[in-house]
Amino acid sequence: MAWETIEHSHLPIRGLNLHVAHTGPATATAVVFLHGFPEIWYTWRYQMVAVAAAGFRAIAPDFRGYGLSDQPPEPEKATWKDLIDDLVAILDYLSIPKAFIVAKDFGALPAYSLALNYPDRVSGVVTLGIPFVPDENSAVFTELPEGYYLSRWRVPGRAEADFGRLDVKTVVKNIYILFSGSEFPNAKEDEEIMDLVDPSTPLPPWFSEEDLDVYASLYEKSGFRFALQIPYRSLKELTGITNPKVEVPALLIMGGKDYVLKLPGFEDYIRSGIVKNFVPNLEIKFIEEGNHFVHEQLPDEVNELILKFLKP
Repeated sequence: MAWETIEHSHLPIRGLNLHVAHTGPATATAVVFLHGFPEIWYTWRYQMVAVAAAGFRAIAPDFRGYGLSDQPPEPEKATWKDLIDDLVAILDYLSIPKAFIVAKDFGALPAYSLALNYPDRVSGVVTLGIPFVPDENSAVFTELPEGYYLSRWRVPGRAEADFGRLDVKTVVKNIYILFSGSEFPNAKEDEEIMDLVDPSTPLPPWFSEEDLDVYASLYEKSGFRFALQIPYRSLKELTGITNPKVEVPALLIMGGKDYVLKLPGFEDYIRSGIVKNFVPNLEIKFIEEGNHFVHEQLPDEVNELILKFLKP
């Protein structure tokens, strides 16, 4: 498999050893990939190989508390600023003055915060599944029906008890199945989120048992403690910036069947172009058959869009 050529390092970053996957020429323009949940660096395997083949340096860290990176001593005190400061420190450690940032799911939040706070370090931003959302609109993530998974997982102890009934591999499998659908995961009062998946439901056809094994082995190491704090219990403050405007070039790739579009007002915010009030240099591309994991589901289409953005 092409991604077996990807190399791995641990970097001493702000008191923790953070895992970084990397491939491509060390002196080339850097493209930093930021994962979401329930993902780790491996979610970018197709994109890393593609951008490296096109002459770029691909770098995919595991955020602190995820995958092969160290856990911080007090995960419940973690903030978005920790992730942003880690990213700056990674760029500094690798002597990268400026990079493109490609981010999926909640990784879009530190990606855009980096562009807002350190515009001189960011050549451009590509996000998948999540557009830029200013703090004043953060209620789209937090003021939701009680049964929505975002609401449930924000409650300390709720997800821990739900996940704790199952082994790690089954939890990751269930989340991949749920998040691959076109409907927002929403449990009834007498249900938990894990109850929404029938145990006989197969994996999506583009996600193999071997892929699941990779994710499961890494979450068996890290657990879900940090992942529940960042992002789910820290969504009220996304950027910490009043009247933000992202000036760097940006690309948003959305799957037309991504369940995230069912968030109240979300699809209109994107399709109407309101999001461009905050990101004026934004290009929006829909892959109509794509789901929330469009970069793994349809990697060739996503790679083409990313490379076109990187090499206009």
